[in-house]
Amino acid sequence: MSKPRFAFLLLKEHPYGREMLKQILSKGFVPTIVIEEDSDIGTEEREKFLKRIEGHPIAAEIKTQLANLNVPHVTVKIHNSKEVMPHLQHLELDLIVFGGTRIIRGEILDYPSDGVINSHPGLLPDCRGSASPAWSVYHDIPIGSSTHFCDNGIDTGDLLLRREFPVKRGMNYEDLCYETLVLAGVLMKEALIAYDEGRWDELRHPQGESEWPTFRNAPEEILDKVNQKLEHETYKHYVD
Repeated sequence: MSKPRFAFLLLKEHPYGREMLKQILSKGFVPTIVIEEDSDIGTEEREKFLKRIEGHPIAAEIKTQLANLNVPHVTVKIHNSKEVMPHLQHLELDLIVFGGTRIIRGEILDYPSDGVINSHPGLLPDCRGSASPAWSVYHDIPIGSSTHFCDNGIDTGDLLLRREFPVKRGMNYEDLCYETLVLAGVLMKEALIAYDEGRWDELRHPQGESEWPTFRNAPEEILDKVNQKLEHETYKHYVD
């Protein structure tokens, strides 16, 4: 049993990454380095996500969570190979963990010995791309989160873990976004525990195909219909 040496990448102070870091630190999985992207797009994505989970608690800031740990914490303009690789190339890494980033391709994905993993707030392969809880309600797809390997596609790498979230009547869109955020962090924690226990080979499997396209950010007219379905409780996958 051996805890992995890993880099943790996220958009600057993104609530998704803050929750994930809280979850993995709770089981003693301490990153070798944390690399945040500080960009206009990153700020826009963070604010958008904060709106999605409005009214719910947010994990402590990254710098607070790392305060008593000897972990390098650096900032780059963008998570690409030119900006990130100088911070990694002297490190012997088993993994890279994505804690809420933009799409990342190239040399970064090939660097760690055992791969790059991400947790996605949707059930793969059915709900790839952005705004998964919204599209799940809109198309009556079950809601949940997945942990998967990253390749050069969008949410297409092999699966490690996938778990449906029990949606109850009365939940609103903000509840669903928050619960899938927390579940994504829990699944990353469980994936690292499984790595430590040498169980990845038994868990890893291809996603398979999906009848749905890769989704983009949900426009307002889609969100309006999502909120109406939740208000009138016409979503097809309630557990109660």
